Amino acid sequence: MPPSRMLLLAGALLAGSAVALGAFGTHALADLLAQRQRGWWDTAVTYQAWHGLALLALAAAGVPHLRLIDALLGGGALVFSGSLYLMALSDWRWLGAVTPIGGAAMIAGWLVLGWAAIRRGRP
Repeated sequence: MPPSRMLLLAGALLAGSAVALGAFGTHALADLLAQRQRGWWDTAVTYQAWHGLALLALAAAGVPHLRLIDALLGGGALVFSGSLYLMALSDWRWLGAVTPIGGAAMIAGWLVLGWAAIRRGRP
Protein backbone atom coordinates (compact mmCIF):
# COMPACT_ATOMS: atom_id res chain seq x y z
CA MET A 1 0.00 0.00 0.00
CA PRO A 2 1.44 3.42 -0.91
CA PRO A 3 2.48 5.60 2.04
CA SER A 4 -0.24 8.19 1.33
CA ARG A 5 -2.93 5.49 1.50
CA MET A 6 -1.45 4.13 4.73
CA LEU A 7 -1.54 7.64 6.16
CA LEU A 8 -5.14 8.08 5.03
CA LEU A 9 -6.05 4.75 6.63
CA ALA A 10 -4.27 5.63 9.88
CA GLY A 11 -5.98 9.01 10.06
CA ALA A 12 -9.38 7.53 9.31
CA LEU A 13 -8.93 4.84 11.97
CA LEU A 14 -7.75 7.32 14.58
CA ALA A 15 -10.53 9.83 13.89
CA GLY A 16 -13.28 7.23 13.50
CA SER A 17 -12.35 5.36 16.65
CA ALA A 18 -12.22 8.69 18.52
CA VAL A 19 -15.88 9.23 17.63
CA ALA A 20 -16.74 5.71 18.78
CA LEU A 21 -14.76 6.04 22.01
CA GLY A 22 -16.29 9.44 22.69
CA ALA A 23 -19.78 8.01 22.31
CA PHE A 24 -18.85 5.00 24.44
CA GLY A 25 -17.54 7.28 27.17
CA THR A 26 -20.63 9.46 27.09
CA HIS A 27 -23.19 6.67 27.06
CA ALA A 28 -21.69 3.51 28.55
CA LEU A 29 -19.22 4.96 31.02
CA ALA A 30 -21.03 8.09 32.18
CA ASP A 31 -22.20 6.56 35.45
CA LEU A 32 -19.13 4.37 35.96
CA LEU A 33 -16.32 6.90 35.83
CA ALA A 34 -15.51 9.44 38.48
CA GLN A 35 -15.23 13.05 37.33
CA ARG A 36 -11.43 12.89 37.24
CA GLN A 37 -11.46 9.68 35.19
CA ARG A 38 -14.06 11.20 32.86
CA GLY A 39 -11.71 14.14 32.31
CA TRP A 40 -8.91 11.77 31.31
CA TRP A 41 -11.27 10.00 28.90
CA ASP A 42 -12.44 13.25 27.31
CA THR A 43 -8.87 14.53 26.92
CA ALA A 44 -7.86 11.27 25.25
CA VAL A 45 -10.77 11.48 22.79
CA THR A 46 -10.01 15.11 21.95
CA TYR A 47 -6.32 14.61 21.22
CA GLN A 48 -6.96 11.40 19.31
CA ALA A 49 -9.57 13.07 17.11
CA TRP A 50 -7.44 16.12 16.34
CA HIS A 51 -4.41 14.06 15.46
CA GLY A 52 -6.47 11.69 13.33
CA LEU A 53 -7.71 14.73 11.43
CA ALA A 54 -4.13 15.99 11.13
CA LEU A 55 -3.07 12.72 9.49
CA LEU A 56 -6.04 12.94 7.12
CA ALA A 57 -5.04 16.50 6.20
CA LEU A 58 -1.46 15.44 5.54
CA ALA A 59 -2.68 12.59 3.33
CA ALA A 60 -5.09 14.88 1.47
CA ALA A 61 -2.40 17.49 0.86
CA GLY A 62 -0.81 15.16 -1.65
CA VAL A 63 2.72 16.17 -0.89
CA PRO A 64 5.58 13.84 -0.07
CA HIS A 65 5.61 13.19 3.64
CA LEU A 66 8.35 12.54 6.04
CA ARG A 67 7.60 9.26 7.75
CA LEU A 68 8.98 10.74 10.94
CA ILE A 69 6.16 13.31 11.09
CA ASP A 70 3.52 10.66 10.50
CA ALA A 71 5.02 8.35 13.12
CA LEU A 72 5.36 11.09 15.72
CA LEU A 73 1.82 12.43 15.27
CA GLY A 74 0.10 9.05 14.96
CA GLY A 75 2.22 7.12 17.41
CA GLY A 76 2.17 9.98 19.87
CA ALA A 77 -1.63 10.11 19.73
CA LEU A 78 -1.83 6.37 20.36
CA VAL A 79 0.51 6.48 23.35
CA PHE A 80 -1.00 9.69 24.80
CA SER A 81 -4.64 8.73 24.35
CA GLY A 82 -4.14 5.04 25.00
CA SER A 83 -2.48 5.66 28.33
CA LEU A 84 -5.30 8.02 29.37
CA TYR A 85 -7.99 5.52 28.33
CA LEU A 86 -6.31 2.78 30.34
CA MET A 87 -5.79 5.08 33.30
CA ALA A 88 -9.48 6.07 33.26
CA LEU A 89 -10.66 2.48 33.09
CA SER A 90 -8.19 0.95 35.51
CA ASP A 91 -7.15 3.89 37.68
CA TRP A 92 -3.53 2.74 37.26
CA ARG A 93 -1.94 6.04 38.18
CA TRP A 94 1.52 4.92 37.05
CA LEU A 95 0.33 5.36 33.45
CA GLY A 96 0.46 9.09 34.13
CA ALA A 97 4.21 8.73 33.61
CA VAL A 98 3.64 7.29 30.12
CA THR A 99 1.20 9.94 28.90
CA PRO A 100 3.80 12.72 28.53
CA ILE A 101 5.86 10.49 26.22
CA GLY A 102 2.97 10.50 23.76
CA GLY A 103 2.46 14.23 24.25
CA ALA A 104 6.13 14.91 23.60
CA ALA A 105 5.97 12.82 20.42
CA MET A 106 2.97 14.81 19.17
CA ILE A 107 4.71 18.10 19.92
CA ALA A 108 7.84 16.85 18.16
CA GLY A 109 5.74 15.86 15.13
CA TRP A 110 4.33 19.37 14.85
CA LEU A 111 7.78 20.90 15.26
CA VAL A 112 9.29 18.63 12.60
CA LEU A 113 6.42 19.52 10.26
CA GLY A 114 7.05 23.22 10.86
CA TRP A 115 10.77 22.78 10.32
CA ALA A 116 10.15 20.87 7.08
CA ALA A 117 7.83 23.64 5.88
CA ILE A 118 10.48 26.27 6.56
CA ARG A 119 13.26 24.31 4.91
CA ARG A 120 11.38 23.18 1.81
CA GLY A 121 8.57 25.64 1.49
CA ARG A 122 6.30 22.74 2.41
CA PRO A 123 6.92 19.20 3.66
